[in-house]
Amino acid sequence: MIDVLTNYEIQIRLIIYLVILVIMMFWEQLSPRRTPAISRFIHYSNNIFLLIFNNVIMRIFFPAVTIGISYLSSEAEWGLLNMIDLPSWIEIILAIIILDIIIYMQHVIFHRVPILWRFHMVHHTDPEYDMTTGSRFHPIEILLSLGIKTISIMVFGIPVIAVVLFEIILSSSAMFNHGNIHLPKKLDAVIRWFIVTPDMHRIHHSQDHIEFNQNFGFFLSCWDRIFRTYQESPSIDHRHMLIGLPEYADPRDIVWLSGMLMLPFRKRQTQ
Repeated sequence: MIDVLTNYEIQIRLIIYLVILVIMMFWEQLSPRRTPAISRFIHYSNNIFLLIFNNVIMRIFFPAVTIGISYLSSEAEWGLLNMIDLPSWIEIILAIIILDIIIYMQHVIFHRVPILWRFHMVHHTDPEYDMTTGSRFHPIEILLSLGIKTISIMVFGIPVIAVVLFEIILSSSAMFNHGNIHLPKKLDAVIRWFIVTPDMHRIHHSQDHIEFNQNFGFFLSCWDRIFRTYQESPSIDHRHMLIGLPEYADPRDIVWLSGMLMLPFRKRQTQ
């Protein structure tokens, strides 16, 4: 199992991504939570082009860094989990939990530190909220995230299989919790006790300053409750709440790929 996941990591991740992409695409068409304000084709294509751009850069300049570091850590017995004798399945679960809380903390830090926010805001300037928003990150943020993840793998001794599984979980959950999909209220209330739902995370993309500093979780929903950054519902109904950042409104900068790449280096457009 481990050999299959590591030897065919790219193929497995691509297949799973495409399957979930198609499922979410149909779900958004059949049961949308909000009415899109711009062309789905334009929005989908530019956000997905950014994802492809990021992946090309990562594969060319940083091929399999996290997996390589994980192998090295295991061989050298670096990191906390390599110093503790645990059953493999427990080690994998603990590793995924550790990586998830690190992503939560990283997300909070990227909101708090101005220079980091400049890059993370590319994610927040999206004027729509759908499955492709979960893949919309500036390449410099991706590189910074890679560095944080690499250090975490070394410090905690994250096993290779957990690295691969977490990447699959993270990309899949990002598409789900950014989906423009409608879940029955009672079902949403149950699911969000365990994982982040679209209605829970959409609040984080509100133009309201208080709300976009809430609900930072990407996969497990417990961290927002534990660290008191949880908000149950937005001040304005989900269908009518304003998404994005009001100070960045020019479609050339927030919709098109070229604008997104240059956005962190531009001044605010409106006040």
